[in-house]
Amino acid sequence: MWSYALRRLLATLPTLLAVITVCYLMLHFTPGGPFDKEHRISAAVLANLNAKYHLDEPLWKQYLLYLNSVLHGDLGVSFRYADWSVNELVATALPVSATVGGGSLLISLFVGVALGCVAALRQNSAVDYGVMLLGNVGNAFPSFVLGPVLILVFAIWLPWLPAGGWNGFDPRYMVLPMVLLVIINVATIARVMRGSMIEVLGSNYIRTARAKGLPMRTVVLRHALKPALLPVVSLIGPLAIASITSAVVTESVFSLPGLGKLIVSGAGNRDYTLVLGLVVLVTVVAVLFNLLVDLGYALLDPKIRY
Repeated sequence: MWSYALRRLLATLPTLLAVITVCYLMLHFTPGGPFDKEHRISAAVLANLNAKYHLDEPLWKQYLLYLNSVLHGDLGVSFRYADWSVNELVATALPVSATVGGGSLLISLFVGVALGCVAALRQNSAVDYGVMLLGNVGNAFPSFVLGPVLILVFAIWLPWLPAGGWNGFDPRYMVLPMVLLVIINVATIARVMRGSMIEVLGSNYIRTARAKGLPMRTVVLRHALKPALLPVVSLIGPLAIASITSAVVTESVFSLPGLGKLIVSGAGNRDYTLVLGLVVLVTVVAVLFNLLVDLGYALLDPKIRY
């Protein structure tokens, strides 16, 4: 398995290079530049800025210089945040997004698996219909609708929680953003877990275990849960990436100083190095989570061998 993991990591290098190349070209071919403002600056100042950031060099040379910096772990300096490197900006914003997104993902997995199992065991009951209703609500309403509704209810009508902000990892400021992401993620996890558990419970070996007189709790926890988790494990990678992309909306709604704010700011300001640094980060996270999913498959299903 370890040789497979190493091969997968090496195979991701061409993927990462392709993503960086495509994003780099798209940013540079987009009209406008990082120093375009409402008030025009003098030609001499603009020339000095272009020379400082190597924007006066040919595009191929700029690309090679950037690749050399990335290989040395340097994502460059920000064009619009004076005296800040992209590494420093990411290091400041990443803990916020990781806390909210990672915490909500863990809670979503626990709650979604539990609700999916209960709904499968009580198929076509009121509990089952309630879980399906939650799944439909989470899938039907986007985050930019659910977020303001949560603020309206719990921050304005019932002033229990702050409407936004961060305040240095204060748990009260994390509740509403995490609840929003949990509702969206649980909607998917619970539906998938319900369908998978119903399919597994209809298998021959489950019927044999029940015919031997094993209690239903033992049948579910020891025999049905692991194979039923396989489709849920395959969702971890996409959900992790969705948590990062959802941060653009979630962090804007709740005014969180995370990666979502940097993505919006970098794209709006044509901050090439900042956008590229975030693309590299998201790509690496996607690759690592997909690798963890593959390894998790091998742990859950002994028939899988790499």
